[in-house]
Amino acid sequence: MNDEEVRERILVAADNLYYSKGYAAVGMDELRTTAGVSLRRLYAMFKSKDDIVTAVLRRKHEEWEAGIAGQVSAAGEDPEQQLLAIYDFLDAWFCTGTFRGCAFINAFGELGGTHPEVATLVREHKESFQRYVGGLAQQLGAPESLGAQLAILAEGAQSTAAISGDPAVAAVARSAAEVLINSALR
Repeated sequence: MNDEEVRERILVAADNLYYSKGYAAVGMDELRTTAGVSLRRLYAMFKSKDDIVTAVLRRKHEEWEAGIAGQVSAAGEDPEQQLLAIYDFLDAWFCTGTFRGCAFINAFGELGGTHPEVATLVREHKESFQRYVGGLAQQLGAPESLGAQLAILAEGAQSTAAISGDPAVAAVARSAAEVLINSALR
């Protein structure tokens, strides 16, 4: 197995373990076993658990952006439908059966106070999403502030769905987004 394959195995295992059990609960031995690599190889690829956590978060950021962009693109050319597609993405995610909340909120809750790099990555991720939604709002002809409102609504939906276990939260958020959009366009 080459280094790229080993790195991928470690990151997939870490992502799954951290998301299902939490960042602090997963030790290097469990990660090594799940990834099917030796502890020596694990540490040759990543100097510390912090390095793995940040690599997982960077990967999650890329996956999030690709997923959102794909859903928005599939919504067609109508900017309003593109904005609402964000909540369709959330709905599909909440219904996967493995949804455990936002990995970034989870990481910040567990590690943000003691790991400045994690806090920075989480903030950058959230700011990136808000900018993206703001750009979609501007394409609609709405004020950029609508983007901030819709991004916060999506964030709240993620937290509420994780806590309640109810995927219907996405439909409620989508309905609220329609109200915000219509109000902004008046």
